[in-house]
Amino acid sequence: MPEDDTAIGSAPGLIGRLRARLSRPTGSDVTAGMATGLFSIPEGMAYASIGGFNPVAGLYAGVVPPILGSLFAPTVLMITTLTSAIALTSQSVLSDAGLDPHAGANVAALTVLVGVVMAIMAALRLGVVMSFVSNAVMTGFSTGIALSIITGVFKDATAYKPSGHNKLLQVWNWVVGVGHWQLSATLVAVATIAMWAAARLIRPIAELALLVAMIVVSIGVAIFDVHVETVGDIAHIPGMLPPFSAPNWGAMPHLIGGALAVGLVALAQAAGVSPSMPNPDGSRSNVNGDFAAQAAANLGGGFFSALPSGGSLSRTGVAAGVGAKTRWAGVISGVFLAIVVLVCGSLAEHIPMPVIGGLIMVVGAELIVGKIPDIRLVLRTSRLSALAMVVTFLATTQLPLQQAIVLGAMLSLLLYCVQMSRQAELLTLVPDSDGRWRTAEVPATLPPGEVTVVDYGGGSFFAETSRIDAELPDPSGARDAVLVLALRVVPEVPSSAMIKAFRRYATRVDKAGGRLILAGVRPGLAGVLARTGLAAQLGEGGVVPADTHVFGAVDRAVAAGRAWIRDRRDTDPDQ
Repeated sequence: MPEDDTAIGSAPGLIGRLRARLSRPTGSDVTAGMATGLFSIPEGMAYASIGGFNPVAGLYAGVVPPILGSLFAPTVLMITTLTSAIALTSQSVLSDAGLDPHAGANVAALTVLVGVVMAIMAALRLGVVMSFVSNAVMTGFSTGIALSIITGVFKDATAYKPSGHNKLLQVWNWVVGVGHWQLSATLVAVATIAMWAAARLIRPIAELALLVAMIVVSIGVAIFDVHVETVGDIAHIPGMLPPFSAPNWGAMPHLIGGALAVGLVALAQAAGVSPSMPNPDGSRSNVNGDFAAQAAANLGGGFFSALPSGGSLSRTGVAAGVGAKTRWAGVISGVFLAIVVLVCGSLAEHIPMPVIGGLIMVVGAELIVGKIPDIRLVLRTSRLSALAMVVTFLATTQLPLQQAIVLGAMLSLLLYCVQMSRQAELLTLVPDSDGRWRTAEVPATLPPGEVTVVDYGGGSFFAETSRIDAELPDPSGARDAVLVLALRVVPEVPSSAMIKAFRRYATRVDKAGGRLILAGVRPGLAGVLARTGLAAQLGEGGVVPADTHVFGAVDRAVAAGRAWIRDRRDTDPDQ
């Protein structure tokens, strides 16, 4: 992805770039910002609730973080706020550290530390790391998160919390324990889901179906005086702007590893926003710049009672669906939500928890349904990718999320290594009657007295060396034979294991009375061959540089090989 200097820089330079990219908000930006701000009420509170946090912290995550994130993000429409995966990961991190997730100072410490992690990753330009997380692993992780979202609101939706650490076991216990469900709470949750489904059928309000369901059912519960747990029973929502929250500095050493896990989850989710929501003005996005914007959102939000935040595809989708055109939509969403909380925040205390539970079940189910095409794709791609997806899913439902993230990263690395090793390919190039090259299978043995051309295609990865050793022709008895090894696609800095493999083969060919010539060598690779002594071992003419013609180096290497054979025969006529 194209890079620029938005990730790091001096404050005046950053402000200058910010002024240059800010434009006047459009009418659709105002509408989109207001809709997104309202949408943040049920979604923010629900996500905080499933993570075991004060729902108010979820509200506040929709105020400062979207404002700062939208101001600085190169991805214009990206809304930076709390997501379900971030909430669950944050809860797991604080619990493992033995810290109370309801203590504002602990939440502030984690949020600020997540911002520091993101800032470091942006400064080191580690955006490329996100490309190494395989789709199979992300699919398994996202599906596991979606299931965790649903299991996290079983108690809110039915007033029954099933036992079991394993999320799959919790689902089973919840289903078979239907007799423990509270009727009033269950009916309210079902009514919420039904109202959402009905609102989705009405096109003008389809994008706001979650908000409509929350308002209508909450009013119905109040009118009919249905006795269920409400937000006010869990936490008081003050009619005030997000208050200053001083971090628990002493807790930070215990949260470093967890902050890295939360940061990786947030950044991995945000990396999918840019491809899905290209900038309407045609400007370019870059991952490192988005890292920096999310860092600013967390560093600022951490001091104002917000939970950790990251680029939210769902919230960005709401803004885009309502017509957002510029970054002002995100800024307005945060400002508008602050006004709503300030003016009528106490009304949110009357929202029934089964309503939030029903809405979150809808969100979780939509996430799972949305992943079905990816699941099918992974299953049809390869068995190894399917195994990685299943293992990641099971880890996400059974292990603390930060451990599942580490396992997923390791599986991604394993998949990358395996795929790289499989890319290695050896083919013989044979000239036809009109001088063009055609491909053929590599011969088992190197023909004596002939020039054999073998084309190597691969990444020069260390795992490829065993295949190279096994598939190159056996040089035993190949007197006066020349093997031209075409390296047209080898990286300029190959692995040391590959250099050793070439050296071993050159020694075997030389002992048999033949020669190895490397053709199509680019300048960087030529320097490596010289420094490692392989160029000297191959001798004069043993390294043929690449040129602008695709097979130019091969043609020159073949001519040199034939000349070498002729010289050998002229020197020793008895051969």
